[in-house]
Amino acid sequence: MQKIDQLVEDFELLDDWEDRYRYLIELGRDLPSFDEALRTPENKVRGCVSQVWLDTTVDRSGEAPVLSFVGDSDAHIVRGLIAILFALYSGRNADEIVQTDAQAVFDRIGLIEHLTPQRSNGLASMVERIKRDARAAVSQAPAQ
Repeated sequence: MQKIDQLVEDFELLDDWEDRYRYLIELGRDLPSFDEALRTPENKVRGCVSQVWLDTTVDRSGEAPVLSFVGDSDAHIVRGLIAILFALYSGRNADEIVQTDAQAVFDRIGLIEHLTPQRSNGLASMVERIKRDARAAVSQAPAQ
């Protein structure tokens, strides 16, 4: 089972929104530590009220570029959102990333309606940044 499917199942088991928020914060705590050297203007995600950094690594050893992500935020809930996005996108090929609808996953968990408009905008900015990096990886891929 894909890690995102497991996360969705975990959220579905939690009936109470306070429990879901606690789980979201727990997911953020489990993110790997973020190297201070990566806190650069290039890695900062624009459009987020919180401080958010995202670094992308592209592996071109296979047929299609595969992207992996590390990231951090100064807000606990946003760190949890980052963890969900990484479960959804990290380790996947660029075409899959571009075609994957994060909104549908967040709708399935029922999370979107519980986020403030600012957090929803920040989430959209993070998704757009990930997809932009994926599109760039495809455009920079050597011709087959």
